[in-house]
Amino acid sequence: MDIDVSEVMHLIGDVQGRTTLIIDDIIDTAGTLVKTAEALLKEGATKVFAACTHAVLSGPAVERICKSAIEEVVVTDSVPLAEAAKKVSRIKVLSVAGLLARGIHSIHEETSISELFFF
Repeated sequence: MDIDVSEVMHLIGDVQGRTTLIIDDIIDTAGTLVKTAEALLKEGATKVFAACTHAVLSGPAVERICKSAIEEVVVTDSVPLAEAAKKVSRIKVLSVAGLLARGIHSIHEETSISELFFF
């Protein structure tokens, strides 16, 4: 198997006629993300959205996302976006600054940070 080459082996569940969401920790080259989106659409999904924590977006990632059928990719600002990625309207960035600030404050005050993870 080649490095940085992905293949969707199986899709578990029925996505026919549904809007789908791909959740990942990191998007690096976006190869796995785009192939997953293609597999979902092939199996009948009507729309594909994606979300990730760390948008590394190296190499061909931005171009792959732009050419894909993914409607929107929501990422955090844990990794600064390259200028090319900032210009892509379907890439939306959410800030983690508030969450980190509350965590630091809780640690400083010696209170539990577990409340940060409950809605």
